[in-house]
Order: sequence, then C-alpha cells, then structure tokens
Amino acid sequence: MKKLLTITAIGLGLIVASAANAATVLITGSNKGIGLEFAKEYAEKGWTVIATARHTDAAELQALAKAHKNIAIEKLDVTDLAGIQALAAKLKGKPIDLLINNAAMLGDTKQHLMGHFNRDLFRQIMDTNAYGPIAVTEAFFENIKASEQKKVVSITSQAGSISQSPYIGAILFYRMSKAAANMAMQSLKADTKGSGIIFASVAPGLVDTDMEKELGNALPIQMPKPISPAESVSGMIKVIDALTAQNSGKVFNYTGENIAF
Repeated sequence: MKKLLTITAIGLGLIVASAANAATVLITGSNKGIGLEFAKEYAEKGWTVIATARHTDAAELQALAKAHKNIAIEKLDVTDLAGIQALAAKLKGKPIDLLINNAAMLGDTKQHLMGHFNRDLFRQIMDTNAYGPIAVTEAFFENIKASEQKKVVSITSQAGSISQSPYIGAILFYRMSKAAANMAMQSLKADTKGSGIIFASVAPGLVDTDMEKELGNALPIQMPKPISPAESVSGMIKVIDALTAQNSGKVFNYTGENIAF
C-alpha cells in the first residue's frame, strides 16, 4: 500500500508529513546544540517538527529547515507569556504528541557564587529554566492531550539532583532551577492525573555544546570528555520512546538509568 501524504498548514509555512499518521513534536530552544539536534533527528524519523527559538534566524536552524520540509520554525521566548499564548493560539486544535522543554540559560557563572550573587540573574534563570517549562506545558496542554502519544519531557541536568550531583559547588542558580523543573514534572503528573499525559525529566549527560564549555570553566573539578549532541540526543530519544504511564514523573539519564532526586 502506498503511503499517503498530508499537508498541514502552520502559520505561513507548509509541512509535508511523510505519512498520514506522522507524529508531531514541539521543541523549545531549537536554534543550537541539543535542541537543534532534536529537531534534526525527529525530522529524519519523519515526524512533523515545530522548532521554536528566540533567534529564528540562526543559520544552522534555517539550513536544517531548508533541508527538511517537515520542519516549521516558530519564534518563541519561554519567558514571554504573551508570545507563548500567541503561538498556542496559532496552533490551536493541532495535536502535539511530544513537547520537549529544552530552552535553558546559565548566565555569568561568577554571579552564582557567594559574595557575587545577582538577584536579577537568579530571577532570569528561574524564569527560563523552571517557570518556562510549566508555562509552555500549560499553553499547549490541550494540544498534547489531544495527541496519541501525550508526552511532556523537560531536559534536565544531573546538577539538579540533590542526592547524586557529582559537582562540588558552583553554578548554584542553575542547579536550583533544574531541581525545581524536576519537581515540576513530578507535580504535574499528579495534578493532571486522568489526562493520560506522561511527564519525565531527561538529563543529556555532559554534551559538547556552548553551555558545556561554560560549565567546564565554572566547575572546580576536572570534567570528563563530553559526548556529541548526536550521541546524547539519540540516547534521549530511546528513553522518550520507552516512556509509559508506569514510569511517568521520573528523572532519567540519556542512557536510560533512573536518576535519584
């Protein structure tokens, strides 16, 4: 039997899905690093990809969308509530099988240290890394609920684990924000019981990205050699594929191992 082609309009762009039942993923922070790799790998799997970013003119993202007609780029700042609602209105009625809350910030790591605390930076980091995921999840809740897979994943960090963090101090604001985001996924699982939505936090490992370089410079210990975004994301996709109602709310490493909170 020949596969049917479907064309879905999103804004002014057209997405051509490879099959009538193509799943849809919305990714925040898609302009570089892990988010860009997620967009690439899901596009190659035949998914409809809604790649969102603050900087939609990023060269790599534009090139990726040009190479894959099933990618639509949408502008989204996860701290801009009006912008989030505007995109939600634009996508009203479109099922979203998977939401990946990937957008995050670190800021000046010196201002995470005792004697240099910056309250404004703390608020920016918490707004982006902790409130951003729940704001985006709330805005697209009905889209996710209407889908077949019904999954919400927040990209976390082992730095957000109170019991297993291997780091010795530093990046305080970032660690706090990731711990808060982990709690959000667990709490949302309970708060939306009956919706059928699966929530999880997945840590990418130490990945060769711009943020990893900043972390490496900030931490007072020698870090292991980072892995590539492709290796990390391929592992995380396997974890996401294996998510069920039974393991909803948990925190996983990209290898599939459970990370204690």
